[in-house]
Amino acid sequence: MNDEFKGKSGKVKVMYVRGDDENDKRGQNPRTGKGGRPAAARQDGNRRPSRNADDKPRGGRDSGHSDSPWRTVSRAPAAAADDSKPDHGGISGKSYIDPEQLRRQRLEETRVYGENACQALFQSRPECIVRAWFVQEVTPRFREALRWMAANRKAYHVVDEAELAKASGTEHHGGVCFLIKKRSGMPVSEWLADAGEKDCVLALEDIGNPHNLGGIMRSCAHFGAKGLLVDDASLLESGAAVRTAEGGAEHVQAISGESFVAGLDAFRKAGYTIVTTSSHKGTPLARVELPAKVVLVLGQERDGLSDSAWQKGDLSVSIGGTGKVESLNVSVATGVLLAEWWRQNS
Repeated sequence: MNDEFKGKSGKVKVMYVRGDDENDKRGQNPRTGKGGRPAAARQDGNRRPSRNADDKPRGGRDSGHSDSPWRTVSRAPAAAADDSKPDHGGISGKSYIDPEQLRRQRLEETRVYGENACQALFQSRPECIVRAWFVQEVTPRFREALRWMAANRKAYHVVDEAELAKASGTEHHGGVCFLIKKRSGMPVSEWLADAGEKDCVLALEDIGNPHNLGGIMRSCAHFGAKGLLVDDASLLESGAAVRTAEGGAEHVQAISGESFVAGLDAFRKAGYTIVTTSSHKGTPLARVELPAKVVLVLGQERDGLSDSAWQKGDLSVSIGGTGKVESLNVSVATGVLLAEWWRQNS
């Protein structure tokens, strides 16, 4: 060791010099004692130990040389991941989606499209919107909706015509499509609890054509009929029905009972007059007085009302015409009936 005086500070710089008799400390930090060559390599001064047949190179896997500093330590394999749930590459492997949950979610959602339909839906129930697609041309007319969706973190996309046709499932999308949560049918008892002195309800038996349903909802909105007794409330939420209604779907409410006939019985007990309709039998509509609280029962065009529904009627009416066609389209017949009810009770 050599001590050397440095500068006016009086500090002593300590220099360490390794001698030949200090081979055992070669490479060690003098203050910490760490480092240096392993003991097995310090057997003969500075001479590196020879490698013979019994020696293993670095990284060798011979477990017999337990004193080797380069031995590989075997570790038990990590617990296998649960293969019953596929991992789709999400963060921390938590991207798995339950197929049953996804199926239920899709059943609870539907797509509606058409400019008037989507504008009315946004004004009536914006909270039901899950996602939206627009073409650039309609975005100025949906400025308020876009601002609301951005503020409420609702996803929306500005796409071309082809992408919107794919998203909506139709070429007749009108430049906009909303993915929404479906409304459920209101129980008959809940509807009757809030009914007023004047109330016209339509009861639709086995009518499933979305364009007919859309036309019916449009007539209901025009003439003030707010309730539709149906077996399946989701039919009123189909994209084609809502688009055909041109905004009228937001002014009607689906009503559901234990069954179609049970729903008619509940309305009768509440004081409603049950009016059945037919194209060829019944009192001509022009000679009928329609009460303020009424249920108009309509069936599909081909078979009409079932016997069980027909027998529930308090009054049967028909719409006269030339007879050159068997009957009117059910949505057109609905418009004629509602116009007469509105004329008598407005």
